[in-house]
Amino acid sequence: MSSSDPVPQPAPPGPAPAPEGGGGESTFTVLVAAGANLGIAAAKLVAGLVSGSSAMLSEAAHSLADTVTELLLLLALRRSAKPADEDHPLGHGHERYIWALLASVATFVGGAVFSVYDGVHTLTHGETLGNPLLSYIVLAIAFLLEGYSLRTGLRQMAGEARAARTTFFSHLRWTSDTTVKAVVFEDSAALAGLVLAAAGIVLAHATGDGTWDGVASLLIGLLLVWVAWVLGRSNAELLTGRPLPPAERAAIRSELLATDHVDAVLDLVTLVQGPDEALVAAKIDFRDASTAAQIEWACERAERRIRDRFPRVTRVYLDPTPGMGQRRREGLSPWGDGGQP
Repeated sequence: MSSSDPVPQPAPPGPAPAPEGGGGESTFTVLVAAGANLGIAAAKLVAGLVSGSSAMLSEAAHSLADTVTELLLLLALRRSAKPADEDHPLGHGHERYIWALLASVATFVGGAVFSVYDGVHTLTHGETLGNPLLSYIVLAIAFLLEGYSLRTGLRQMAGEARAARTTFFSHLRWTSDTTVKAVVFEDSAALAGLVLAAAGIVLAHATGDGTWDGVASLLIGLLLVWVAWVLGRSNAELLTGRPLPPAERAAIRSELLATDHVDAVLDLVTLVQGPDEALVAAKIDFRDASTAAQIEWACERAERRIRDRFPRVTRVYLDPTPGMGQRRREGLSPWGDGGQP
């Protein structure tokens, strides 16, 4: 280390998006949803069998599918929390998204397929209407329980959005904590499904035509297809490698350029590895006159600046790389080994 380079002090951090939420809070949110859905599924099943309502039976399948989904999400939280080891040097963060993707498949198969089938069956074969009183009671209780579960998920999501200094809906779209996102979407769909089921039962008994109950069942199934698609797409994006949001990438580039001895950032790659984990890798063109020691300390300072400002960045890899001017002077292709722009 040269005498002109004192031991670097930590760079003053800029506005820092907080981590997206601890595993404990996400686990509590999922447990609340699982407990509510298990009890609701049993009650809906009894009410559906007593009343003969296809919409209630579809709602029972919906709640059972949600319960299986939450169990898979709990498994996702547990397995993704395992520390990095020699065989998994980047950790197990992506395993969360595998199990969450399977959870969305469970929503599709267990809830959507049965609801669509039951709705079509009712529309083509009709149904015998029974006493709807028990169905109304179960729907009212389920609405309260689902509402409490949704409130828990919304509070966590809103807190994460405030910490990240973004809007609620933007955070809901781009959050990498897909377990909480699944709870919010599934509980919202559950409340909408309860309204559809109630409307179907009321119209069926008011008109004496069970077709309305079948229509409600079919709409519940289509709603679950949409939820499964949204959640499946979110997890697939993260499994295939989603970068950090554009604003964060621009801020990381600015932090690198603000570091002494850095001339240019030639390439910047970011990768979300989990709700509280992200990787940053960059090719950096350092000043030609900088010594090896100065470049080493510049890399240390740059990494510290990035991790101070973005706590969820857990790994930073910087590669000193000749810039275009130096490549031309050395008779090399200015675009690297490929020789093409």
